[in-house]
Amino acid sequence: MFNEMRRKDRQIETEAALEVLKNGEYGVLSTVGENGYAYGIPLSYTYSDNKIYFHGAKEGTKLSNMRFNNKVSFCVIGKTEVLPCKFSTNYESVIVFGDAFEIEGEEKMKSLLDLVKKYSEGFIPEGEKYLQAAAHETTVIRIDIKHLTGKARR
Repeated sequence: MFNEMRRKDRQIETEAALEVLKNGEYGVLSTVGENGYAYGIPLSYTYSDNKIYFHGAKEGTKLSNMRFNNKVSFCVIGKTEVLPCKFSTNYESVIVFGDAFEIEGEEKMKSLLDLVKKYSEGFIPEGEKYLQAAAHETTVIRIDIKHLTGKARR
């Protein structure tokens, strides 16, 4: 179902790929809409139990696309270092393929709190208060990971 990586010499083990995913600052979600065009959007996310979570508005292109086709990919780029004299770059990256679902209830609130913990670590009480007031205005999506590959040049 998924193509093998062409540069197998750069493939990293699953555990190393998961570390890149866990520690990434942002990722790029790719979807396809009714118009047949791919749509990539950078976003903040969390990873937990082989799932990726992110939030957004109640309406918009990414939601419309996922409602049309919930099969998505998600790419995270970890550490990079440009090597000008070698005309190359050291890098680490992960690509995930999975199914996206809107979530509600306790799972939604937990994932929003996980986002607060990841991106606003020193402001947990304030974040909890903010979530109580604003969570109803937010959509949360869970990606169930079906396939994951990691690649690096170090």
